[in-house]
Amino acid sequence: MEPLLCYPDPPPGALAETLDARGYPWLAVADAATAQRLEPADGWSGAVVWAVGDVDGALALCRALRKRDAPLSPLLLVLSGDDLGALELRDDLFDDFALAPAAAAELDARLSHLLWRTGRGKQHDVITYGPLALNLETYQAVLDGRTLDLTFMEYELLRFLAAHPGKVFTREVLLSRVWGYEYFGGARTVDVHVRRLRAKLGEEHAGLIETVRSVGYRFGRARWAP
Repeated sequence: MEPLLCYPDPPPGALAETLDARGYPWLAVADAATAQRLEPADGWSGAVVWAVGDVDGALALCRALRKRDAPLSPLLLVLSGDDLGALELRDDLFDDFALAPAAAAELDARLSHLLWRTGRGKQHDVITYGPLALNLETYQAVLDGRTLDLTFMEYELLRFLAAHPGKVFTREVLLSRVWGYEYFGGARTVDVHVRRLRAKLGEEHAGLIETVRSVGYRFGRARWAP
């Protein structure tokens, strides 16, 4: 895998640690000229542009990268919520964005998904259950050949349930295992996410997530039978 372009130089510690921990090769650049000078022979695999504290400079770099003879893609932009307005009418400058401070898992999920779409990602482990396939690295869910448009937490809940088919989990266990022990939301959070998942699975497959009365939820059966 060719290195990712990372901006600025040096990058924020949290970003560098995330890329290193997830095994992404990367090189930091300070501007478009440096990006061109350091570009590998086979091109950059993508770019992560940190716009926190310098949204104008970051967007200027994105513009330069997109105006090249071969526009750089995929490009993930990381910015603060206060700067969201700067993205209006500028969708052509990036492929996806994340709000800082973004958790390492979210950055990895978004980046993995973008790289998978462009064919530059690595081969990853997949959970399959009948017509459902969950890519554990790209955070992509496919059902009967169609990609499900899931939020990060919807995917995490579906992944956890699908990894334990036939097992019943209480709402409290799901909260702790999926959302984390430090999450302070109530059991209704689980119910809301289950309801949304069932809607996205569609009427034909909504029954994959079964309600076990007075207990919690169960995904499918212990063994899939076509």
